[in-house]
Amino acid sequence: MRGPGERAPRVLVIIPAYNERENILTTVSKVVDAGYDYVVVNDGSKDDTLELCRANGVNVLDLPQNLGIGGAVQAGHKYARRYSYDIDVQFDGDGQHDARYLGDLVQKVREGANIAVGSRFVGETGGFKSTFMRRVGIRWLSWCLRLFAGVRVADPTSGFRACDRRAIELFCESYPIDYPEPESIATAARHGLEVREVPVVMHERQGGVSSINALKSVYYMVKVTLAIVIASHSAGKR
Repeated sequence: MRGPGERAPRVLVIIPAYNERENILTTVSKVVDAGYDYVVVNDGSKDDTLELCRANGVNVLDLPQNLGIGGAVQAGHKYARRYSYDIDVQFDGDGQHDARYLGDLVQKVREGANIAVGSRFVGETGGFKSTFMRRVGIRWLSWCLRLFAGVRVADPTSGFRACDRRAIELFCESYPIDYPEPESIATAARHGLEVREVPVVMHERQGGVSSINALKSVYYMVKVTLAIVIASHSAGKR
């Protein structure tokens, strides 16, 4: 509820997309139906994602080369800052995120969170919980964040998250590149930002192929664990 004379925040939904021709138009339509501004960040797709977006009048920011998910999301944060949005929400282009929960994330930020993370593991939300091995990895990263960064997040790999202006400004200046979700939480905690979770339902990919295979999963766990430890050590030096 807004107080008398209080304006609604301007909200931008950032949709990073890499080779998402099978999903992107459906994803955009769901965000539009939910009533939000959006920008698709085409991350150097090798398929016709860009052409499909342009042919259908989609608001698309085209990166000249593939920067990875971190670079694409940071480009979206910079777009939000440039056009003076109060809140932005990362919303993946692969059909996993549910637009019905956009308002819940935005509301959590309006209640005081700097970052609101959509969590599969808070409350009885049902939906797709990921594979067993990935759930094990998620619990490990959650434990690392609690131990080293002092922040409790049950679903640290979730890419469904909302940021206020303070978080947007931070991530415009510094954002992890490879697998940014858990590392960015550690970065936020290091800078004193408050991270809260919101129960959400997620779905399996509606098409395309995940960029994380078995070999990359090992690299992911080692790299992100080290990043969390380093970020937390840096926090102790401030």
